[in-house]
Amino acid sequence: MSKKAMLVLCLGLLGGCGGEDWGPDQHGRTVADEALRGRWLVINYWAEWCAPCRKEVPELNRLSGELPAAQARVLGVNFDALQGEELATAVRALGIDYTNLERDPAARLGLEASAVLPVTWLVDPQGQVRERLTGEQDAAGLRARLAALGAEL
Repeated sequence: MSKKAMLVLCLGLLGGCGGEDWGPDQHGRTVADEALRGRWLVINYWAEWCAPCRKEVPELNRLSGELPAAQARVLGVNFDALQGEELATAVRALGIDYTNLERDPAARLGLEASAVLPVTWLVDPQGQVRERLTGEQDAAGLRARLAALGAEL
């Protein structure tokens, strides 16, 4: 086999080594695995009818703007599994600035279903769930929890 053919084969195999994409966001754009892999994830489940969820949106927007994107990301997941334009409309109505996933990552990350909202999961760069926080959160409290878990942000 020629060196060129070997290189093409190796690159093809390496290209397949990444994880599965996370599905579309609220804009219909695919959230690539590479965009989230190796980062702390703050995953917040919310619903339009949840008053505490609505109150914490500005705090999550603030946190999303403060975190270095190369090290951490804030993600939203609609509890009612809204998709497409319904999700986009709800995100706009609540003023959410951070990425919202159409596909629930619960199975991918081993997250337990929650009977209460809001619920926020902290996932480390290795993909391990480190903490589950129920109830309304604020940016300062989430930064403190991440720091306590060893995140250097």
